[in-house]
Amino acid sequence: MTCFEDLEWRGLIKDISSPEIKDKLNNEKLTFYIGTDPTADSMHIGHFSSFLIATRLAKYGHKPILLVGGATGLIGDPKPSAERQMITKEQVEKNVEGLTKQAKEIFGFEVVNNYDWIKNINTIDFLRDYGKYINVNYMLDKDIIARRLETGITFCEFAYTILQGLDFLHLYHDKGCTLEVAGSDQWGNITTGIELARKKDDIELYGLTMPLVLDSNGVKFGKTEGNALWLDKNKTSSYELYQYLINTDDVCVIDYLKKLTFLTKEEIEDIESKHKERPEERLAQKALAKEVITFLHGEEEYEKALKITESLFSGDIKSFTSKEVEDAFKGIVPFEITSDLNIVDLLVESGVCSSKREAREFVSNSSITLNGEKVTDLDFVVTKDKCIDSKYLVVRRGKKKYYVGIYK
Repeated sequence: MTCFEDLEWRGLIKDISSPEIKDKLNNEKLTFYIGTDPTADSMHIGHFSSFLIATRLAKYGHKPILLVGGATGLIGDPKPSAERQMITKEQVEKNVEGLTKQAKEIFGFEVVNNYDWIKNINTIDFLRDYGKYINVNYMLDKDIIARRLETGITFCEFAYTILQGLDFLHLYHDKGCTLEVAGSDQWGNITTGIELARKKDDIELYGLTMPLVLDSNGVKFGKTEGNALWLDKNKTSSYELYQYLINTDDVCVIDYLKKLTFLTKEEIEDIESKHKERPEERLAQKALAKEVITFLHGEEEYEKALKITESLFSGDIKSFTSKEVEDAFKGIVPFEITSDLNIVDLLVESGVCSSKREAREFVSNSSITLNGEKVTDLDFVVTKDKCIDSKYLVVRRGKKKYYVGIYK
């Protein structure tokens, strides 16, 4: 399978600026770039789906450059619905630092910051050297700009597309970059770079976009949409990522396997066949979770996520570490334990049970477990040494209702 055929089969081709791209990807060694603005200090799964193409193309001999937009991030790519809220220069710098470190650790390619060349361009030079080559009518035809005309768009946002076009031209002259790759929402900005290079320096550059990866509701992954799964394991733990991926809707999972993993066509088709025969086993979801987490965080983190999942399913929590408790029950607001307590008193004071009568019934009926151990003795006393790492007490009422206590 050629490079272009592989991308097509995986559903990673949305738009191309020229039919020549197919031959160039198959038979040449291109330098290309893909970028992101530093709206946060970590990438999320939406970035991952796009940035993976850097690794895919590198496997075919192409050279990736990853761009973090320290300059464009100070402006903000226009949103279709409203003006993007600006973030402070200090926060942008912090985010650039975080994204640069993360991109190098995960993908291992060269990372550049467009602030390094845009900061030296003054207003007059920007207008004379770049603004004069991009016609206003041309910009008004851009989809996002056109959609904002009724509600209003600032000149600041309006000029963003020229800045991104400027990046493309700079990377051509500085690093021989001839191809920009991005999600389909960046098509307008990519074509501005191609137009700028053609008019200013009589150079032909190329662009390729990928369809955005959507969740089962047809919503793209991202911070703005409120469904971000962060690539930083301290923001989204491997266990949380595992839980999301293992619960992927059947209608999406094969598409995700193609776009988010490096499994071969034959491997994915085999998984798809087995998944259709036994969908209740979630074989495709398990393969997806393993591949993504191992790529991002390594085999050890995947094994940790699997252990937490299996331990919660079996009720075996006593072997958890404090970190595993924090990962497994991240969404639960913990209650405090300030002194040794009888089990009945603890259940009432923590809100696990509404009354002492109810608490005694749950204990007597073997419906209460503490750190995975059933408690049936009404005289049982919870002490610090009975907590995980002398800190956490995981209370389960019935089969699925969990509470977490912190011994202070």
